[in-house]
Amino acid sequence: MTNTASVLVLLLIAITYLQSAYDKIFDWQNNIDWLKGHFEKTILKEYVPVSLLILVGLEVITCVLTLVGCVELLINGGKTFGYYGSVFSCITLLLMLIGQRLAKDYDGARTIVIYYIPSLLAVWWLN
Repeated sequence: MTNTASVLVLLLIAITYLQSAYDKIFDWQNNIDWLKGHFEKTILKEYVPVSLLILVGLEVITCVLTLVGCVELLINGGKTFGYYGSVFSCITLLLMLIGQRLAKDYDGARTIVIYYIPSLLAVWWLN
């Protein structure tokens, strides 16, 4: 198999976003309540529900693209879906990073960078 590293990173991304979106969707109110407190001193405080909805949408899109990208790589070596899934992952993580920095949650921002590294590697490998 030739694209082993790419498939494994795409699976990491897909699993991460699948779990994250699932948690947000099925525990919506608790997430809203926690995030309202987290962003109460930022410009995002009035936009938490809309921001969370956008974030869930991006996570679902990322998950679908990366899973389809895995299948595409395994079937014919194609990289299109995996590439776009990785790009969506980077965009999603950058939006999360902005939120964490606005909230002055530097530990949370650092955690996002840990996820950003494999996403960026996937963009590079699949480009």
